[in-house]
Amino acid sequence: MKIGFIGLGIMGKPMAKNLLKAGHEVVAFDITKANVENVVAAGAKAGASAAAVAAECPVVITMLPNSPHVKTAVMGAGGVLEGAKAGTILIDMSSIAPLASQEIEKACAEKGVKMIDAPVSGGEPKAIDGTLAIMVGGDKAVYEEVKDLLLKMGATAVHCGTVGAGNTTKLANQIIVAVNIAAVAEAFTLAKKAGVDPNLVFDAIKGGLAGSTVMNAKAPMMIGGNFEPGFKIDLHIKDLSNALDTGHGVGAPLPLTAAVQEMFSTLHADDCGQNDHSALAKYYAKVSGTKIGK
Repeated sequence: MKIGFIGLGIMGKPMAKNLLKAGHEVVAFDITKANVENVVAAGAKAGASAAAVAAECPVVITMLPNSPHVKTAVMGAGGVLEGAKAGTILIDMSSIAPLASQEIEKACAEKGVKMIDAPVSGGEPKAIDGTLAIMVGGDKAVYEEVKDLLLKMGATAVHCGTVGAGNTTKLANQIIVAVNIAAVAEAFTLAKKAGVDPNLVFDAIKGGLAGSTVMNAKAPMMIGGNFEPGFKIDLHIKDLSNALDTGHGVGAPLPLTAAVQEMFSTLHADDCGQNDHSALAKYYAKVSGTKIGK
């Protein structure tokens, strides 16, 4: 199958490469030329624009930073809808606001394009090894049509409801991840200040109820002082902003989300926005005067 892929950042590059490894043709486009060249070197074809990609591909995937970027890539001049034919399937795998997904789907429907939202969780490591968790919103028949394709990039692809449900699920995911990382940073800061080796604390508790995928991934980064991004703080700020906006819109209280968002915002102000979100440890180091690790 010939697949268009628009958006070749930290996540998009390895996702597109996994489609190539699975034997699909990929026509790729990104506003950053070096990103396109990277994927072309792996076997993809370069597209001249989002419209040009959509003109030759029956399925188009977008993987972009936020709602305005997706709207521009799909609905703007030179966008997907300018080149797509009736019957084209658009899979937006970006993490955006649910209401934006619904707005984009409406514009797609007017041109006969079928659209689902399918955001992912797992960060760069799982994008690379093709084991992302994919959350899908939209027509179930369209989901069934592309499910096998999604599973070339992810370990799971669960249909969560109508358009926007995928991104609502992703927001729930991002809340849990953010609060969990903050809890890990807080707990390990306590251990360090109390004179207990964080490495030993990690070994002691990771097999118990406190153990989690988040702690297993992020505690070693905190202890090692390694904040190279798998998922950037600035992107998590974007997700939590969408979560807070959605929560306000539906009347869901999100006090823990708001607290972690303030921590992230402090780190952004300290020029740490491009760090991995495990750099919440830096927030605790700032307020406690004690680093967890190096």
